[in-house]
Amino acid sequence: MLALQILIDGFAISTLFALGALGFTLIFGVSGVLNLAHGGLLVIAAMIAWYVGTSLGYGADWGALAGLAACVAAALLTYLGVVRPIERSRAIPARERELFVLTATLLWGVMIEEALSYAFTNSPVTVKPLIGGTIDLFGVSTPINELLIAAIAWLAMGGLWLLVNRTRIGKRLLAASINPRGLTLLGFELGTIYLIVWLVYGALAGIAGVLLGSFLGSGSGYIPGLTGSAFTIVVLGGLGSVSGTLIAAYIVGYIETVTAYLISPSLRDVPALILLVVVLYVRPQGLLGRR
Repeated sequence: MLALQILIDGFAISTLFALGALGFTLIFGVSGVLNLAHGGLLVIAAMIAWYVGTSLGYGADWGALAGLAACVAAALLTYLGVVRPIERSRAIPARERELFVLTATLLWGVMIEEALSYAFTNSPVTVKPLIGGTIDLFGVSTPINELLIAAIAWLAMGGLWLLVNRTRIGKRLLAASINPRGLTLLGFELGTIYLIVWLVYGALAGIAGVLLGSFLGSGSGYIPGLTGSAFTIVVLGGLGSVSGTLIAAYIVGYIETVTAYLISPSLRDVPALILLVVVLYVRPQGLLGRR
C-alpha cells in the first residue's frame, strides 16, 4: 500500500516539477539565461495565492488567479529590472555577462526570499485547494485535488506544446533558440521575443507555484530547495532539452518522494543534489543535452 501511495504522490509532484522546470529550460533555450531566482517566483505565486485566497478570504479560485498574476509580474520584473540591463550594459564585457546574470538572479532570489519572509511569515503555509474531498484509488485514499493538480499541469504543458508548434509566435521562439542572429536578419526584434518568452515562463511558473503550494505547502524557506530541484532537473535532462527535462523531472520527483516517505521529509532535496553532482562528473551534457 505504501508503494502505491509513493507511486501516486510521486506522479503528482513529478508532474509539477516538470511544469516548473519546463519554464526554466524554455528561457535558457531561447534567451540563454539560467534564472537562479526561479524558486522565488514559484513561492511568490504560492504566497500570494494563500494570502488572497485564505487570509483575505476570497477563495481558492481568486487566490490562484492572483498568484498567477503576481508570478507573471515578478517574471517581467526579473527580466526588465535584472537581466536585460546587464545584457545591454556596455560596461560589462560580453564574455562576462552570463556570469553577471547568474550572480544577479541569485542575489535577486535572496532578496525575494527576505521580502516574502518580512511581508508574510517564515512559517510554511498551504494554498487552499481548488477542490476538496478524497477518492479511493486502488485502495489508497487520494485527495481529488492531487489528481486535479496533475491534470492541470499536463494541460499547461500541452498548451505550451501547442504554442511552440502551432502558432507563429511559438515558431519565432523556436527560431530564436536555434539561430537568433538569423531571426534578427529577417527583421524580428529579439527584445520582443525575449519579452514574450519571459511572459510564458512567468505563466508556467505561476501555475506550478500555486499548484505546488496547494499540494506540499510553501514558504520563503522553500526557495533554495525549489531552485535547486529545477536546476538539477534541467542539468540532468540536458540544458535546453524539453524531452530531457520531462524525463529528469520524473526521476527527481520520485527520488524526492521516496526519500520523504522512507527517510525524512526534511531530507527530500538531498538525493537530488547528490545526483546533480554525479551527473556533472559523469555526463555534464545531461541525458539528452548536446552541450
